[in-house]
Amino acid sequence: MPAFVDTARVSLSAGAGGDGCVAFHREKYVASGGPSGGDGGHGGSVYLLADDRLSTLADFRYRRKYAAGAGAHGDSGRRSGKKGEDLTIRVPRGTLVKDAATGRLLADISGEGPVRIAQGGRGGWGNTHFATPTRQAPRFAKPGTPGEALDVTLELKLLADVGLLGFPNVGKSSLIAAVSQARPIVADYHFTTVTPVLGVVSLGLGSSFVMADIPGLIEGASQGVGLGHAFLRHVERCRMLVHVLDAAGSEGRDPIGDFALLNRELASYMPELADCPQIVAANKIDLATPEQLQRLREHFTQAGYEYHEICAPIHEGTDALVKSVFHMLQDLPPIRRYEPEPLPEDFYDPQEGENFELRNEDGVFFVEAPWLLRVLRGCNMDDYESLQYFQRALQRSGVIDALEAAGVQEGDTVSIYDFEFEYVR
Repeated sequence: MPAFVDTARVSLSAGAGGDGCVAFHREKYVASGGPSGGDGGHGGSVYLLADDRLSTLADFRYRRKYAAGAGAHGDSGRRSGKKGEDLTIRVPRGTLVKDAATGRLLADISGEGPVRIAQGGRGGWGNTHFATPTRQAPRFAKPGTPGEALDVTLELKLLADVGLLGFPNVGKSSLIAAVSQARPIVADYHFTTVTPVLGVVSLGLGSSFVMADIPGLIEGASQGVGLGHAFLRHVERCRMLVHVLDAAGSEGRDPIGDFALLNRELASYMPELADCPQIVAANKIDLATPEQLQRLREHFTQAGYEYHEICAPIHEGTDALVKSVFHMLQDLPPIRRYEPEPLPEDFYDPQEGENFELRNEDGVFFVEAPWLLRVLRGCNMDDYESLQYFQRALQRSGVIDALEAAGVQEGDTVSIYDFEFEYVR
């Protein structure tokens, strides 16, 4: 069984687009054949795809760099270059993809179908595209744009309907083993479970839900004590929680105090978790006295919690608990999915923007810069606010001033990688 790894950092490189071709039609007895340069092929993109056969990011410990294929250059005779081959990387379902430099969430790989993370560069136009009535023999073409390259962090947050919480050795592993097909290690010592365990709980007739045993939660877990800091992230998506207590207080602990303490740890780690619905399961009732059970029963029912008494190893009370969990799930929202975060307002760096290349090719003004390509790819030109942001970047960086100094006139074509527009004062 592979080691459980739920974080990784990798480098992704999409393929560059092929260059457009400068060529002219040459054929005997055909005068002024005109331009015939073909377009370059688009570069391949990098996609991530959820694979339910994977449960860990361990594979990414051994391979850190992934690259898609580059597009081929255009050729004469209006022949376009071949598109670069896409790269699809399989990851466990529930993997979050974040920009390693900024921490911005790029994608939540929890649905069906591949998600593009790094976009391939566009193929450059051949000189055929630049022919006009006044420019009948353009001797320039457009180079392909670079593919997107970025370092990303992968963070696995398990997809589970129900999370089991509780101090070590309260019987969480025994419970998930009793109600599902999961077979965690069960032993009478602390931290027996050192990785999250998923189990499918079936009630028959197609009714089921996924339960997760979250290990290592003790006092100070939200600050990194024990194993909790490493695994608290797996609680975030749970629709509800089952809080397992040692009803007998067999290690000299107070189960009511433990309940309050772990809920404080949850709230400290993520305040929203304090509002997550909970059912209380008092385990080890075979070791508890009637007085201990009465105290717990009164406390949690008066506090408004649904309360169950169970003995997980012999399945006592587990059927009623599972049915209560299933019925509660019917009224809860689906498992949490994360939306990609938009570019922040300070994404553009004015100092970096001072560096760009501008050239005039027969009245077409080409502007290129690595930072400008990133800004362009982060903008949706069909969205007014996004377009305004792009225009502000051009103005603040000095691109507009440089264009005017180079003699751009109203109606001239300005080409910024794969985006072209007519200049308007």
